[in-house]
Amino acid sequence: MMILQDKEHTPKLMGFCGDLYVTERVEYTSLYGISLPWIIELLIPSGFRRSMDQWFTPSWPRKAKIAIGLLEFVEDIFHGPYGNFLMCDTSAKNLGYNDKYDLKMIDMKKIVPEMNLKEIIKDRQCESDLDCIYGTDCRTLCDQSKMRCTTEVIQPNLAKACQLLKDYLLRGAPSDIHEELEKQLYLCIALKVTANQMEMEHSLILNNLKTLLWKKISHTNDS
Repeated sequence: MMILQDKEHTPKLMGFCGDLYVTERVEYTSLYGISLPWIIELLIPSGFRRSMDQWFTPSWPRKAKIAIGLLEFVEDIFHGPYGNFLMCDTSAKNLGYNDKYDLKMIDMKKIVPEMNLKEIIKDRQCESDLDCIYGTDCRTLCDQSKMRCTTEVIQPNLAKACQLLKDYLLRGAPSDIHEELEKQLYLCIALKVTANQMEMEHSLILNNLKTLLWKKISHTNDS
């Protein structure tokens, strides 16, 4: 977290002691959704719960601004001055935003340097790819001949971010950009680290998404 303190979308660190730390207050501590008592959570079907979460979101221009913030953060930690960082728990509860609708990362514990992750996972024994997961989102393959996890993460941060943003952005998106936005999001989700020219595709898709969103909200008060 200290290394990423200069990033716009990292909450300002106010103080720390060992593994405990205090950051600036972030007004909204989840990308979307509503908190319900656990007993009610048990009674609601998961599909309906996902739809319900999407009802409790800001207006679409504000969602677009928050999404741009996430894309900027992904860009910041992709091959930066301290190397590549990996987002290993990309969920709505780990992303928040302030009263100006600027994205703020809520939980930084599962954002790890790529080299650290490779050290953690390289000697892990495995029987299947399911044994080669760090956090919830950083997945590698199981080398069946050695029964050891490989070290190359399959899915880049951008693909995971787009998976999270897909329903969030498409719900309520203006009709004149809906089709292109959906196309770019699905191209983004399909990104793989092992693909040829991945870095070029990564940059192209990221820029296309940011440009598409900015053009739509740049003339509004939400930009």
